[in-house]
Amino acid sequence: MAQRTAIEWTDATWNPVRGCTKVSPGCAHCYAETFAERWRGIPGHPYEHGFDLRVVEEKLTEPLVWARSRRIFVNSMSDLFHERVPGNFIARVFGVMELADWHVYQVLTKRASRMRELLSKRLRRVAKLEHVWLGVSVENRKQGVPRIDELRSTPAALRFLSIEPLLEDLGVLNLAGIHWVIVGGESGAGARPMRSEWVISIREQCMAAGVPFFFKQWGGVRKGLNGRELDGRTFDEMPQHCEPVVPSANERRRRIDQLATR
Repeated sequence: MAQRTAIEWTDATWNPVRGCTKVSPGCAHCYAETFAERWRGIPGHPYEHGFDLRVVEEKLTEPLVWARSRRIFVNSMSDLFHERVPGNFIARVFGVMELADWHVYQVLTKRASRMRELLSKRLRRVAKLEHVWLGVSVENRKQGVPRIDELRSTPAALRFLSIEPLLEDLGVLNLAGIHWVIVGGESGAGARPMRSEWVISIREQCMAAGVPFFFKQWGGVRKGLNGRELDGRTFDEMPQHCEPVVPSANERRRRIDQLATR
């Protein structure tokens, strides 16, 4: 069964890697870490090791089993391009994405330079799969904005920005080669505020560049009270993609067997 999610811009999550480490201010109040650490030490729980980084072999083939086409957020509880995730395992994850091509995969990272290096060299064969969307997190000017240039130089069919949590005015952005922008404020305990003029500036830049704009949330300690309307409406714009054909159960099993022989 697919892992359902409340994340507004996706349908399901897939976590062949669990756990991560902090690299920038956007990580300060990591929701994934907060969730995972609640279960540390509970035997048999998927997060009995808390937020310690580890690969999860048994999760690798999940998308090949899911019969209904979905938008899948890859590693909502980690970062696929973390420096301690072996390159061989990353290649296997992309191998699954290649075979289970009736889904759309949304791959988001803060390790933009490693993603660019692997997709430009070792994984170049699968870099431009139309159903694999590559994105970077952008929370501020110092650490976040430079990731956009790294993404722009990464071979990809579709590139997107997750500007969440938006921590300051980002100024003028170069959106050349960017195909989708998500913006959201931080939520939960200690949530840092997001100002409306920062969001409106990004929205206006997206409109001028013809880039779909998705406003996820205002955030805050009680994000449900603040909602996700901007100027009296919701913005749920998404990139266009062709509706895929889902293969038969026999064909899906054949592809699982094919993966085992790679």
